[in-house]
Amino acid sequence: MNKNREIVIGIFSIVLIGILYYGFSKVHLLTSRKEQPTISKNSDRVSTKTATQKDNMRTMTGNYYLYSSQLTPYPNIKNYQETQLQLSVNINKQRTYLIDKNNGKILYTFYCSTGKDNTTPKGQYKIEAERGDHFYNTTSDEGANYWTSWKDHGIYLFHSVPVDHAGNYIQTEGNELGKKPMSHGCVRLSVSDAKWLNANIPFATSVVIK
Repeated sequence: MNKNREIVIGIFSIVLIGILYYGFSKVHLLTSRKEQPTISKNSDRVSTKTATQKDNMRTMTGNYYLYSSQLTPYPNIKNYQETQLQLSVNINKQRTYLIDKNNGKILYTFYCSTGKDNTTPKGQYKIEAERGDHFYNTTSDEGANYWTSWKDHGIYLFHSVPVDHAGNYIQTEGNELGKKPMSHGCVRLSVSDAKWLNANIPFATSVVIK
């Protein structure tokens, strides 16, 4: 009789332990799910993008000023007329936006650096005929590549971050791109952005500085 009782108690103990273990595991699983990062339905990898990268912008570290500002390809604007496009330079944000004037959509965002001490004139302008691959100013001991004029026919330009007398990009200047005004009045862009704009932006495209 005592042996049967021991068997019953043993079975009951095993069942009870199983129930408690199942309940604990379920609670732990639900709690863990709340702490887990969200995984995309189309990917088996957890996203590690920064807030900047979520906006398709390149992180401003290293020699980022050599490359395109966005991680996505440049827009195809071959079918656009100059009257359909606008380059909007925001001095406060140190950004230049390529805008489709038909619907106000931003086609591309460029990191930029405008003029120190408010030397970039605000107002409405247009891309002028003058553009080129390189210039060097002996007075400032700086030059730049891929320049495109937007005011006073070769005075105020979009161009790359500056180069020294040997043609080397000045890293200390490039590291401030998109962060604060650094130029003498022109609008600096990354090397890749300046090259693309120089080769693609149509003559007479609207330029707004604000």
